Amino acid sequence: MQAEAGQKLEAIIERKERERQAGNGLFLWGVGNAPATAIRALARMGLPVPVVFSLMKGRARAIDVAPARTLAWRRYIDASGAERLLPRGALVTSRGSRMGGAKKRHYALMCYSDVPLHLQHGLRFDPAAYRNASGSGARVGASQVTVLLRRVGEPNDNAEYEVNMVARLTGSYWVRLTDPARLDAAIIRAIADFRGDQQHWIRLIEEIWSTAIPDYEVGLMKDLLL
Repeated sequence: MQAEAGQKLEAIIERKERERQAGNGLFLWGVGNAPATAIRALARMGLPVPVVFSLMKGRARAIDVAPARTLAWRRYIDASGAERLLPRGALVTSRGSRMGGAKKRHYALMCYSDVPLHLQHGLRFDPAAYRNASGSGARVGASQVTVLLRRVGEPNDNAEYEVNMVARLTGSYWVRLTDPARLDAAIIRAIADFRGDQQHWIRLIEEIWSTAIPDYEVGLMKDLLL
């Protein structure tokens, strides 16, 4: 975890807690990489998959701390291949560009927690005790940010990383997002300054969807890819 789409990590977690409350435990966590190949089958079978959130050791990149433009993604492709609206109260944002042009794809983990979300410290997480669940079962690479793992050994109590937040996958588990809209400065400020309850949060999200500008650059690319 780190800063993303112009928001500090603490603000993101605060927003996700609002979503969790509005969604009766459900919240979506945006990620940049596509689902592991086994995810769709795991979602269809409903097999339990815990989610471990760990702080990145490096600083967030400048393009994430202060993006030139910010997108909100309004729909997702579920485990059966159908396109659906995001759940009420869910808001997944990302920067709108990447090296080489517009950001064309973004993904999300569909998570559930029956306890409030907050950063915790003290419990170590050892990537060396795990392997990639897909493909050849390779070690966890330094550049891997979101990855499906299987445990193969005993973790080291002195490991460099921590378990900073936990949840479990639910619904379609790990999904591709669609239908991006561009957020202007006023909307971004309204999200950052929000201090209301769950119902007010839901109304704010609904207002955002009704007024946000569709990102035609990304939408055109989607049509061309289809």
